[in-house]
Amino acid sequence: MAEELTIGQVAQRSGVAASALRYYEAQGLVAASRTAGGARRFPRSVLRRLAFIRAAQNVGLTLPEIREALATLPEGRTPSARDWARLSQGWRDRLDEQIAALVQLRDGLSSCIGCGCLSLTRCALSNPGDVAGGYGPGARWLSPALRRVPPTSNAG
Repeated sequence: MAEELTIGQVAQRSGVAASALRYYEAQGLVAASRTAGGARRFPRSVLRRLAFIRAAQNVGLTLPEIREALATLPEGRTPSARDWARLSQGWRDRLDEQIAALVQLRDGLSSCIGCGCLSLTRCALSNPGDVAGGYGPGARWLSPALRRVPPTSNAG
């Protein structure tokens, strides 16, 4: 029988809080068996699965998107290097979009700071006459890739 880890051992080894592990289990991202006393036991392979989840989150994927990607694996298998290459290929466009948006943000910040006004209401360069206010709330000039609001959760 493969070595099984307690929730505390998994949390320590993975850097993922025990509360997040319970949440991930409830969301179907990881699976645990139970002892006779009801304690969770995780297979060692969960560590690779958690690394996959963390990497996908770093790309900007939501937990539902990560669950969808993991669902493409046979019988909840832990992602292999080949799986990672296949699944992450589709994320390259998203990363390229985020990189371009961050470059635009960086370049825009340096030019805006250069004018010295620090006021979007009075800024004749970026927002003359506060026209952005008419387009709705939020950072209207910020790239949509950077306006995505991450789901509110303590998990991960």
